[in-house]
Amino acid sequence: MTIPPIRCSFSLLLVLCATLPGAMANAAENSITVLPAHVELNTPFARQMLVVQKKLGNELGTQVREEVIWSSSNEEVVRVEGGLLIPVANGTASITARWNTASATTSVAVTGLDTPHQRSFRNDVLPIFAKRDCNSGGCHGALAGKGGFRLSLRGYDPESDYFNIVKQDQGRRIELAAPERSLLLTKPSTAIPHKGGLKLPSESEDFQIVADWIARGAAPPESSDAVVERIEVYPAASLQMVGSQQDFVVRAFYSDGSSCDVTRWTKWSSTNDAVSQVSEEGQATIMGPGEGAIVAWFASKLAIARTTVPYTHEATTEEFAQADQRKPRNFIDEQIDAQLKRLNLVASPNCTDAEFLRRAYLDTIGRIPTPEETRQFLADTSADKRDKLIERLLASSEFVDYWTYKWSDVLMLNGTLLRPAPIKAYYQWIHGHVEKNTPWDVMVREIVTATGESTQNGATNFFALNQTPEEMTENASQSFMGLSIGCAKCHNHPLEKWTNDQYYAMANIFSRVKAKGWGGESRNGDGARTLYVVTSGELVQPRTGKPQPPTPLDGEAISFDNPEDRRVKFAQWLTSPENPYFAKAITNRVWANFFGVGLVEEVDDLRVSNPPSNHALFDAATKHVVDNKFDLKTLMRAILQSNAYQRTSKSVAGNEAEKRFYSRYYPRRLMAEVLHDAVVQVTDVPTKFDTVAFPGNDKQKTDFYPEGTKAIQLYDSAVENYFLDAFGRNPRNIVCECERSAEPTMVQVLHISNGNTINEKLESPTSRVETLLQLRHNGLSDEAIVDEIYLNCFSRYPTAEKREELIKFLTPVGAADERSTLEDIFWGLMSTREFLFNH
Repeated sequence: MTIPPIRCSFSLLLVLCATLPGAMANAAENSITVLPAHVELNTPFARQMLVVQKKLGNELGTQVREEVIWSSSNEEVVRVEGGLLIPVANGTASITARWNTASATTSVAVTGLDTPHQRSFRNDVLPIFAKRDCNSGGCHGALAGKGGFRLSLRGYDPESDYFNIVKQDQGRRIELAAPERSLLLTKPSTAIPHKGGLKLPSESEDFQIVADWIARGAAPPESSDAVVERIEVYPAASLQMVGSQQDFVVRAFYSDGSSCDVTRWTKWSSTNDAVSQVSEEGQATIMGPGEGAIVAWFASKLAIARTTVPYTHEATTEEFAQADQRKPRNFIDEQIDAQLKRLNLVASPNCTDAEFLRRAYLDTIGRIPTPEETRQFLADTSADKRDKLIERLLASSEFVDYWTYKWSDVLMLNGTLLRPAPIKAYYQWIHGHVEKNTPWDVMVREIVTATGESTQNGATNFFALNQTPEEMTENASQSFMGLSIGCAKCHNHPLEKWTNDQYYAMANIFSRVKAKGWGGESRNGDGARTLYVVTSGELVQPRTGKPQPPTPLDGEAISFDNPEDRRVKFAQWLTSPENPYFAKAITNRVWANFFGVGLVEEVDDLRVSNPPSNHALFDAATKHVVDNKFDLKTLMRAILQSNAYQRTSKSVAGNEAEKRFYSRYYPRRLMAEVLHDAVVQVTDVPTKFDTVAFPGNDKQKTDFYPEGTKAIQLYDSAVENYFLDAFGRNPRNIVCECERSAEPTMVQVLHISNGNTINEKLESPTSRVETLLQLRHNGLSDEAIVDEIYLNCFSRYPTAEKREELIKFLTPVGAADERSTLEDIFWGLMSTREFLFNH
């Protein structure tokens, strides 16, 4: 009798594993919670919507949307109508939600109902315009405004907005005696024609709020106004199910200690529409498995609500047994395994030794192993051979070349922006620090505080590449903190919390950085510049006409009259372990190099509104870097040793679609320089790098690079090479990882097929093809020839079937087409995904 394979839902396994006494008790209680847990209502107009969530142990589950019975302990203080709180009189009360046999409460404090309340332009009116997109970039928030009416983008400048609304054009937009006849209301309500259409229905509460503000005198914003310090979104994290819906609630917390529900005026977006989509009212619909986030924006403040949706699949017991069930090797595995369990994902099994060897070489030193290195590693039977290999790679001279090149991308070493002598000095400065394994924070402090002559102190070239305080600010933020703050140069950042004032406060740190020989050198000159710092001078904030106190982002201001180099205090703040951006930025860059996918994507886009795929892991990895005093090799070692890194790239049941949670290794095309050097290594024919290409058709010969120089050893991204350009090398024109491309193109396909890089090297009389040809003539067997080709191209032996198949293609020794046959075999292997991709 044949017994069919047992199919076991992995979800069921998790449930069964959870049936401990505590878990059973939680399940029996069917417990719920009410959010927010405490509410303050401090004006007659204040309202608060409550949400009820199921509790799943220590986590929140889906929202309970129906059959909830609400009650107030004191309806003379606060009423509750379908979860909406309405204040009645000053006092306190508790609100209870009952669902089936479960119940939960929240406390409410009502104050200020006996005090007259004046509508605020800053906190009541401007949020309405922002919510309804009146001050968006596509409407009156555009640089030139619309129809002669201009507002600041999303209300970042209340004073100018007030002037344009109330005072501009002789105050024609406001009618104090008859507010409903004001242009500010009749246009968006379409009482009179409005090109923007209906934005503010006359029956809406928002219409009444603006009308009430006008009726009470249209009071201006005051410096004493309470301002929003932060917002919170509820629930901040939850486990959801595909098809479920979730209402979110947002409270704003002000500088005077008050708080209120601002859900109605919050702007919403989703970081991953494949997981969850959100409506303008803050209701999310769960679309598919994974982990996403809902972003809430109000008054230039942001808050994130994470939504976790487990995958659903069934795995056979055989497939489940093959999954990676090794004990965690380190903190990386602990955090990844925990998330995989929450997401109901099975991890792929361990990769083969050959896969690990090639992968570790490519990710750590930027080249493929030689046949001899492959033979030795595969023949080694010691249990710790992978760990020993990791240590050899981290200690190798090629590690220095590879990571010098990686940091040269970040620091923009580009011969069209720097002259040959300075760029060589900059490269050698980086190379020297990587060789000494200088901690990252020490390197960055040297860059940020550099002074002297550019050909003597290479670090000063950071400021030669960025010649204005604004450029210095933007590139320092992008390079060292993964923050793109350029938008805040003109207005408050629309996707982040950075304000226009913060931008110019940060830029003023660099206002006293000067240089002799700053420009005007001929292309053939040495390009020497001397960087120095003066003791006076400020950068004026264009909007106010006054300088902002020099202040790092979220840091403490530096006194205007302090004559010391402001960059020193900035460097201390920047590289401090307490700076949340600095350590996270370098952690994410290193992580992405080894896994191909950053914990935050894009790798240098560390916005609050762009959260990591695994918060706990990102925090743990960042802490590891800080605890090890920014010795980046310690993080690299932990990554290389982890089970997560050493998993096969082959998927198993259930993890085929996931690309962010590290249930397997993600194959990716080799970066341009590494792929080029792999071609050179396999063919044994070096490339000559002897020309620097400038914009247009202007070119200049260089003798910087002797024969045998690898692409990964080039100082300069402007060195001419068609292959590197076709395969997406980073031109280093701006500080952005987006400059590098790994996207496949038809040009790449044609170049692999018919281009001169591979074909001419294979046809060269000094190529490895010729070497193997001579060995074959001297008696090397066809089996050994095929093995040697495979070891060179794939860092592994061929399977027995593939060996026999290729032997059949080999022509007799001495035949006219013997060499072309070997060339074809090499070309065939080098044009496969196995060669072109890191897997």
